Amino acid sequence: MDELINGTLQRLPFDDGGRWSNVTSVLPTIDTATAGEETDFPDETSRFSRPLLTFAAVATITIMVTGIVGNLLTIVALLRCPKVRNVAAAFIISLCIADCLFCIIVLPFNAMRFIQGTWMHGETLCTLITFMQYGSVGVSLLCITMISINRYIMIAHYSIYPKVYKTSWIMVMIVACWLFSYGFQLPTLFGVWGKFGYNHQLGTCSILPDDEGRSSKTAMFIIAFIIPCMIIVICYSRIFCVVHKSDKRMKNHSKSQCNIPNNLRSAVDPASPLSAGSSSSANNNSISYTASSSAVKVAGAARTAADARDAKARRNEWRITKMVLAIFLSFVMCYLPITISKIVDKNVSVPVLHIIGYIMLYLSACINPIIYVIMNKQYRQAYKTVIFCKPSRLLGFGGSSVGEKWKDIGYSYNHSRTMVSQVSIAEPESPPSSRLRQDSPHPQHLVAIQDS
Repeated sequence: MDELINGTLQRLPFDDGGRWSNVTSVLPTIDTATAGEETDFPDETSRFSRPLLTFAAVATITIMVTGIVGNLLTIVALLRCPKVRNVAAAFIISLCIADCLFCIIVLPFNAMRFIQGTWMHGETLCTLITFMQYGSVGVSLLCITMISINRYIMIAHYSIYPKVYKTSWIMVMIVACWLFSYGFQLPTLFGVWGKFGYNHQLGTCSILPDDEGRSSKTAMFIIAFIIPCMIIVICYSRIFCVVHKSDKRMKNHSKSQCNIPNNLRSAVDPASPLSAGSSSSANNNSISYTASSSAVKVAGAARTAADARDAKARRNEWRITKMVLAIFLSFVMCYLPITISKIVDKNVSVPVLHIIGYIMLYLSACINPIIYVIMNKQYRQAYKTVIFCKPSRLLGFGGSSVGEKWKDIGYSYNHSRTMVSQVSIAEPESPPSSRLRQDSPHPQHLVAIQDS
C-alpha cells in the first residue's frame, strides 16, 4: 500500500518547491469549442424544472387528443349534415384538416421533447416537423381570412356573391391556401432562404439563419401573419359598418311608418270597409270582396312565412359571422404569449412564461371545435347527429344554401319593401272605377271593386 502511494506521488507534477507545475497535464481535456457553444446557446428546456416539463407534456398530450377528436368530429359532422354544409363550411373543413395534421404530426414530438428534456429525434425529423408546423399554422390563418372575406362579400356585396363563390372557385381558393402556405417555405426547406433546424438557445426546432445569415422568419411573419390579420380586421370593420347602417335605416323606417296619417293607412288597409254607397251595390260586390279578402289573407300568410324564414336565415348567418370572429380572436390570443415571451425573455429567465406560451400555441389547434359548440346551435345538433349515430333528417336539415340567399343580412329585403311602401303612398290614387286590390300578389287575377 505504501509503495502504491509513493508511486502516485512521484508521478504528480510538483516542482522543486513543492508547488504544482502543470495542472492541465492531469486534468481532463475540455473541448473548448463545445463548451463555448453550450455556453452561448444553452438548451432552453434544460432550465426548466422536471415538474414544469411534466406539466407541459401532460397539457400537450391532452390538447393533442382533444384536437384530433374535435377536428375529426367537426369534419364528419359538416360532411354529413346538409344544414351546416355551406360555403363557410368548406373553409372550416380545410381549417379542421390543418389543425388535425398539426395535432397528429407535430404535437407528439413536442410532447416527447418535454418528456425527454430535449430533442432526440435527429436533424431530418426536426426539419420535417418544423416544415409541417409552419405550414399548418399558415393554412389555418389563411382559411380564417377566406371565411372573413366570404362573410364580407355576402353581407356587403351580395350582387357578386353568386359569381365568386361557385364550387370550382371555392376549391381553387382552398387549394391556393395550402399551396401558398407550404410553397412559401420551400426555399427554407432546401436551405436557400434560411434553414430548418434545432435552436439550442430556444430549445425547439425552428427557422435558423443559413450560412450567409439569411432567414425567412421576418418575411413570413409579415406576409403570412400581419397581412392576413389586417385583411380580417378590415373585413369585420366593414361588416359592422354595414350592419350599423342597416339597423339605423330600419329604425328610421319604423319611425316614418308611425307618422303616416290614418286616412292613408286605411286607404291601403285590406280590412278597411267599402266606401259608403247603397246597400244593393254592397250586396252585388260582396262576393268579389270576399274573394279578394281571401286572396289577401293567403298572400299575407305566405309573406309572413317568408319573413320568418328570412329572419331565421339572418340570425343563423350572423351567428356564423360572429363565430368566425371568435375563431380569429382566439387564434391571435393563442399566438401572442409565445411571441411576447420570445421577445421579452430571450434568456429564459422566467421558464413558466415560455411553457404557458407553448401550451397556448398548441391550444389553437383544438379550441375551434369548442367555439363551434358554444356559439352555434346547428353545429351542436350536427355533433349530436354524429355522436349518437342519428340520421341527419331528424334535425330537419333541408338544404345547403338557404341561409345564404338573403342580402345585407336580410335588410335589403326589408329595405326594398320599405321603398315599395313609400312609393305606393306617394302615388296618386287611381279612379275608383278601375282601382284593383294592389295588396294582392296577383292583382290582375282579382275582380275590380266597383264603388258607387
